[in-house]
Amino acid sequence: MRIGQGYDVHAFGVGDRLILGGVEIPFDRSFVAHSDGDVLVHALIDSLLGGLGLGDIGQHFPDTNEKYRDCDSLNLLSVVAEMMSAHGYYLGNTDLTIVAQRPKMAPYLDAMKLKISAVLGCDKGQVNIKATTTERLGFTGREEGIACYATALLVPLVV
Repeated sequence: MRIGQGYDVHAFGVGDRLILGGVEIPFDRSFVAHSDGDVLVHALIDSLLGGLGLGDIGQHFPDTNEKYRDCDSLNLLSVVAEMMSAHGYYLGNTDLTIVAQRPKMAPYLDAMKLKISAVLGCDKGQVNIKATTTERLGFTGREEGIACYATALLVPLVV
């Protein structure tokens, strides 16, 4: 088995929605990002690539490539899921943490789990997502952006 860890952050900018875990969340700001800014999926991608020993999201989907402008991060996750399979692994489980003062995440967590598990071809129970605040400390506490942490366990395919 292999373990990967991921972290990503995006700042808030002008807009009226956020995409997290593939779910659109109404909000008074949006992420400043080259893609859809789905910081949760980006952290997950980094954890999967890390577990595979294949670098990070920037190496595979650089923000200097116009092909990825405004792209749906779940599509990138799908590519990484194919890479995982091609390298002989499947997801054992993943544990994801969203760090945000606002908006409240609880109403959206189940939908995020469903979207992510569908892309990874796994049971919803293999995807855990939780959210926390920083008690108004740091950039997330000042509501300047959102950070996400991800850990993934990769299990070898049995032949």
